[in-house]
Amino acid sequence: MAGEDWNSGLFSCCDDIKSCCYGFWCCPCLACTVSGLFGQNHCLPLCDICSPAVTSAFGIPLCVPPAGLALRVGIRQKYEIKGSLCKDIATSCVCVWCSWCQLHRELKYRNHTPAVVNQPKK
Repeated sequence: MAGEDWNSGLFSCCDDIKSCCYGFWCCPCLACTVSGLFGQNHCLPLCDICSPAVTSAFGIPLCVPPAGLALRVGIRQKYEIKGSLCKDIATSCVCVWCSWCQLHRELKYRNHTPAVVNQPKK
């Protein structure tokens, strides 16, 4: 898919220390914040916490966090960010914490509205 790159890399936590600390100390809270910033239900990421236990009780192994993956794909599609579903799955499975931090940084960057300055005519 053509488009632009992510605003920050997956491991670029030093680009935004606040997001990094927020994710490190309370990743579920950061995930819920990202979901809300993207216009989805704040509790959606809690499915990622509950779904492995529920599905394994029925004998279905689940290693891909469904909400994290869905939000990552949605953000990538909405902002036309380069990537693929395969990369999204790998990122969501291998480094969940870094993925949520990257999504948070991206949404902060995309939702930042620049200030408009009007100069009076002379």
